[in-house]
Amino acid sequence: MGQLFLIAVRNLITHRRRTLLLGGAILGVTALLVLLLGLLNGIRSTILESATTLMTGHVNVGGFYKVTAGAGAPVVTHYPKILEVIRKEVPELDYVTQRGRGWAKVVSDTGSLQSGVGGIDILHEPGFRRVIQVKDGSLDALAEPGTILIFDEQAQKLGVRVGDQLTLSAYTVRGVANTVDVRIVAIARNVGLLSSWNTFVPDSTLRGLYQMNDQATGALFLYLKDVKQVPRVQERLRTVLTGAGYSLMDPDPRAFWFKFETVNREGWTGQKLDVTTWEDEISFIQWTVTAITWLSYTLIGILLVIIVVGLMNTMWISIRERTREIGTLRAIGMQRARVLAMFMTEAFTLAVTATLAGAALGVGLCALLNLAHLQAPLALQLFLMRDEVRLLVKPSALLGAIALIAGCTTGIALFPSFLAARMQPVTAMHRVG
Repeated sequence: MGQLFLIAVRNLITHRRRTLLLGGAILGVTALLVLLLGLLNGIRSTILESATTLMTGHVNVGGFYKVTAGAGAPVVTHYPKILEVIRKEVPELDYVTQRGRGWAKVVSDTGSLQSGVGGIDILHEPGFRRVIQVKDGSLDALAEPGTILIFDEQAQKLGVRVGDQLTLSAYTVRGVANTVDVRIVAIARNVGLLSSWNTFVPDSTLRGLYQMNDQATGALFLYLKDVKQVPRVQERLRTVLTGAGYSLMDPDPRAFWFKFETVNREGWTGQKLDVTTWEDEISFIQWTVTAITWLSYTLIGILLVIIVVGLMNTMWISIRERTREIGTLRAIGMQRARVLAMFMTEAFTLAVTATLAGAALGVGLCALLNLAHLQAPLALQLFLMRDEVRLLVKPSALLGAIALIAGCTTGIALFPSFLAARMQPVTAMHRVG
């Protein structure tokens, strides 16, 4: 085997121009594949981190409460008891937080807008600070009752700044109009779609707006140690909560605000819980990830076809140029299997060397692009919920890219190598003569 490898290396060095041309193509395709996978994984990671901090947990126990059959509110009553069940039955849990859910009219002296209102306890939201970038004010001040965090886009529409007063107007669970005055303590940088229709207030302020007691909340957000356990935890919670006597809504993989119409048409009253995942809650933007994935796969397929054609053509040229060599080797007793192995070793050596170099180049380019803090296009910011594009190269994806390119290029070399091995010594020598 060592002898075949040595022959392969010598042949590659002898035919430098052909080796550099084909090796460069393989290197470029591998680097581009690593970049595409880095972009795709970066988008998925960014959406997951942003969404599971601002809009959803990995798994959510939410639901609706209906005083009358035609009016449902996103409220979970007696949530401490549900929390006890969760802590007991979900050993995969990292931490859990409760988040109020509401929708209100936000009014300033010069304007107004409709916005979702999230009730949070900023002291128990470790992920919130990692995603929210405060432009003016302080997140710590959001721990004080009667305060609010808004985004830069909203501040411009309302014509306000830190320290100004706003009024929140909404209908309570029982359909009574209510208002509460709040003071702006933080203005955060825009984070895509969320900047347009969400604000955050202390949980106690949201309870006051909706006249709820401290036993009610909007949803429980569960954060797991391993995101891969989400489907298993969701199914277990549905079984456990049903067994504990709670009524559950039918599975519906949509964000909670899409379910109002369905819930209000149903004739039940009281409490029904809804166990959802982070993918359910951001299903309205999941199509972007799917579209980017298919676009990447299409581009990868085109690149692979180009490489396959180029490699096949190069191998045919190589065999024609080396007919005398093949005939000589066969004449001195080299078996067909060894000739085949020689050509395959040469193709494999070139493929592995070029893909490793391409992977290293791709990783380096990803690192440089991350250091450059590239601004995402506005359309992409809406779904990323961030203004920067971050590339993430996973070891498994990197190894997969190397294996895919090296495997395809080596596999394509099999057919021309097989034909070279089948040449008769006399025929090969005669064709040259």
